[in-house]
Amino acid sequence: MPRMRNGMIYSSIACNLDAHILMASLPLFEQEKVDAIEWSFDTLFKFNEIPSWFSDLIGEFSKNDRLVGHGVYFSLFSGKWLPEQQQWLDKLKKLSDQFHFDHISEHFGFLTGADFHKGAPIGIPLTTSTLAIGSDRLKRIQDACRCPVGLENLAFSYSLEEVKKHGDFLNQLVESVNGFIILDLHNLYCQSHNFSIPFNEIIRLYPLDRVREIHISGGSWDDLSNTHGKIVRRDTHDESVPEQVFDYLKRTVPKCANLKYVVLEQLGTALDSESRRVAFQNDFLRMDGIVKKESSAHINSITNNFLPAIGVIPDKVPPEDLPLYNQQTELSYILENARDLTDARMRLESSALSNSEWNVEQWEPAMLDTAIAIAQKWKNGF
Repeated sequence: MPRMRNGMIYSSIACNLDAHILMASLPLFEQEKVDAIEWSFDTLFKFNEIPSWFSDLIGEFSKNDRLVGHGVYFSLFSGKWLPEQQQWLDKLKKLSDQFHFDHISEHFGFLTGADFHKGAPIGIPLTTSTLAIGSDRLKRIQDACRCPVGLENLAFSYSLEEVKKHGDFLNQLVESVNGFIILDLHNLYCQSHNFSIPFNEIIRLYPLDRVREIHISGGSWDDLSNTHGKIVRRDTHDESVPEQVFDYLKRTVPKCANLKYVVLEQLGTALDSESRRVAFQNDFLRMDGIVKKESSAHINSITNNFLPAIGVIPDKVPPEDLPLYNQQTELSYILENARDLTDARMRLESSALSNSEWNVEQWEPAMLDTAIAIAQKWKNGF
């Protein structure tokens, strides 16, 4: 049963059909500490039927307007419209008839995997073509779910220039559906560390009036100091929330007038012991304390319902960019099969991405190394 209160910011958990997540969350549910849940609904698309007990849990939050959906597998910026994307939309429409989602969101980027539902989300060139594709796909999602639609900022970037453009590009994308942004503060923590940009500078690059949801989570360090003299922060969701991310939360909540949800995320594989589950519960309670303190200032402050002013009708034929799709396919293959950084560089130099809008020549070596690690870890699916 969701906790019922008058505050306008809801302390939430990313809750999926995972035994470890559910075991960690159960004491919080029993104490009615959880205001809302975020469900990665498309992770269950491979199942023909949702277990009745999990459907009951989702339904309880749904009927109280406290269920939000977070997509993983749509691959928003694929240069080619894929049959699996239409299937994804059809399933979302069916789920939206069954449950009431207060909003639906997706990840920024495209999936590197050669097959749909595989790979990891990786960034794309920020161009008029990718803007048109992303805007079209958001319209299709909004048409399927008939509720507010948004995008999450990406943790991974190849260059500082890319980091600086990301917030404005997100803003342009969601404008087409009056959409919102999920501001993942651990993703900003990664960007801040990896590109030596202070938080107070990076936060100014985002349209905070469009932030309807905040994510907090933990991650891990990749020690590449032997090869690049750099330690890279990664958004792996497998550790407790860092102290700095809690500090970011305190500083960010007052800046987001339209904020409605703050969500704690952690992978079930990282909650496989009682001590880790207790740490997760403590992170939630600390997050909730910050949310409670700031909620009173947000009552009646929300000015955007993040619904389009008029009904969204997508174009009959989805726009495509086949050269972009070929570049994405080639990049995915390189990242998933490169033996090392040197091999990846050689392959990129002789690929269609060379001297293109991808600006591969400007990619930082440590970040390319990290992209290789991400792609090779997730090429068989999450």
